Amino acid sequence: MAALMPPISAAVRRHSPSSVEELELELLLEALFQCYGYDFRGYERAVVARKVLALRAQLGLATTSALQSRVLHDYEAYSALQRALYVAPALMFDDPLEVSMLRLSLGASLYGAALPRIWLADCAGAQQAWTLAILLEQEQLAPRTEIYATVASDTMLAAVQQATLPMARLGELQANYVRSGGIGKLIDYFDVSADGLHAVLKPHLNSRITWAQYNLVTDASFNEFQMILGHRALPDFGPALRKRVLHLFDDSLVPFGILALDRPLDQHDPLSHRYKPLLAHQFWYKRIA
Repeated sequence: MAALMPPISAAVRRHSPSSVEELELELLLEALFQCYGYDFRGYERAVVARKVLALRAQLGLATTSALQSRVLHDYEAYSALQRALYVAPALMFDDPLEVSMLRLSLGASLYGAALPRIWLADCAGAQQAWTLAILLEQEQLAPRTEIYATVASDTMLAAVQQATLPMARLGELQANYVRSGGIGKLIDYFDVSADGLHAVLKPHLNSRITWAQYNLVTDASFNEFQMILGHRALPDFGPALRKRVLHLFDDSLVPFGILALDRPLDQHDPLSHRYKPLLAHQFWYKRIA
């Protein structure tokens, strides 16, 4: 694979706060990086500010400086901040367009590969991975396709590995499934617990998901993939971080592989010449060079 572009420099990350509130936010992100090693400094500030404000309200804190103090001295507060800044958790089959694009592209991108691999980059929780595993089963691709689902921290990794399906939400999830074109019962892909309160994905499907801790901000390419789904993570990234991650995806995608994005490729970026849209007005691309 091509060498990965270097991490974003401090100069690129640097922002110039114009108010006390913006300065507090910069100090919070710097503290999060210096103390815990997780780097959100390349994220879009408006997105980060909105999420931090919501967490402050939840914790009853008047200022971002108060949140910083809590995060530095309280691991639970740190975990809450990390969850708040990360990709919002998905529900199964919650995006009919995403499911439609997957049904369209799974066969085209995977049937010709001996051992196809799909990367869920900054996976939006266990239910996003379960949705993909079920779709692969329906396309008769599950037995030979490996899903690599990566999350940013060990805490998140433990949570997704232990996740179960709450039976109380089955009606809502079944409705999502039907709206996205599903036939039959969603519960048929799960084993129900003895108390009837929870369910787990059937072992033959769960075994096709490899969960791992991986940081899109700093880590290098780790495999080659026939499909990379990054459309849920990318909206939060600032321009420099977005460019880095797109180069990372390009380094990791095989020729004729599928790349799912959140918006069109920049036509001024040399990467754009290596991709063509699968459908007009959709941001799913096939690599052609």
